[in-house]
Amino acid sequence: MWFFGSKGASGFSARSTAEEVTHGVDGTGLTAIVTGASSGIGVETARVLALRGVHVVMAVRNTGSGAKVKEDIVNRVPGAKLDVMELDLSSMDSVRKFASDYKSSGRPLNLLINNAGIMACPFMLSKDNIELQFATNHIGHFLLTKLLLDTMKNTSRESKREGRIVNLSSEAHRYTYPEGVRFDKINDKSSYNSFRAYGQSKLCNVLHANELSKQLKEDGVNITANSLHPGAIMTNLPRYFNSYLAGAVGAVAKYVLKTVPQGAATTCYVALNPQVTGVTGEYFLDSNIAKPTSLAKNSELAKKVWDFSTKLTESQSGESSS
Repeated sequence: MWFFGSKGASGFSARSTAEEVTHGVDGTGLTAIVTGASSGIGVETARVLALRGVHVVMAVRNTGSGAKVKEDIVNRVPGAKLDVMELDLSSMDSVRKFASDYKSSGRPLNLLINNAGIMACPFMLSKDNIELQFATNHIGHFLLTKLLLDTMKNTSRESKREGRIVNLSSEAHRYTYPEGVRFDKINDKSSYNSFRAYGQSKLCNVLHANELSKQLKEDGVNITANSLHPGAIMTNLPRYFNSYLAGAVGAVAKYVLKTVPQGAATTCYVALNPQVTGVTGEYFLDSNIAKPTSLAKNSELAKKVWDFSTKLTESQSGESSS
C-alpha cells in the first residue's frame, strides 16, 4: 500500500485506475448488480462497468440519489445501460424484496458486486435487531448473495460465461476482536468497539467469499467468489469520525489515500479482467492477489460464519433450515 508505484504480477499497482485495469475488456452482454452504487467508489464502479458495455443495476438505499448518479453516468457514457433499484442492506425485508423484484424482472445476472458498507458507527441495531455494521456489511450481502445465487447459476449455464461474485472487504479485517468473530456477543453494547466491529464485519466478508467459493467448486458451477481491499479512499465512509479525527485524516489524505478512480480499480479488475478467469477464494489488494490474515483463511471459521449467518437470516424470516 505504501509503495504506491510498485506494480504486482498483474502489471497493476495502487496507482492504477478502474479504467486502466479494464482497458480493452468488452463487457457487452454481461449484467451486474452493484450495491451502494450512488456514492463513493460504487459510482465509479458502476460508471466503468457501464463504459465497458455491462448492463449495471444500481442497488441503492436512496433511489433519488441513484437516479441523479445514473443521469450523470449516462451523460458521460452515452449508450450506458443502467437501472436503479431500491435496496437497504440493513433490512432483511428490503433484501428479500429486492431479490424477488430482480428475479421477477427476468434479468440475467453475471456479476454481483457486494460493495456497499458503513464504517465505525456508534452502537446501533438494524431493523432486525442486529448490530448495524454486522447487519449491513455482512448479513445483508450474505442474504442477497444467497437469494440471487440460482439466478447467477442459470445465467452462467445459459450464457456459458463465468459468473463472478465480488465482496468488498478491507485491510481492517486485520483489526477485529481478538477471537475474530464474536458469535455470542454480536449485540453486546457494553463491549462494543466501533473499529473492531467494523473489522469483524470485514473479516466476515472474506470468510463468506471463501466458503462460497468452496461450495461453488463442489457444485461444479462456473462462478467465482473473491474478496478485496479497495484501498484507503477519502469517500463518505468515515462519516462517523469526530471532527478532529476527520481533520487529521484529511491533512495526510493527499499523500497516502487513493483517488476514487484508483479506489474502484481492484473491484473492476476482479469483476472484469480476463487475468482473474477461474481464480476463486482469493483476497485482492491493488489489483493483485494478496494475503489476508490467518483467521481470514480459516476454513472452520468460514463454515461457522456461514452456518451462523444462515441461521440468523432464516430465523428472521421464519424459514425452516435447509
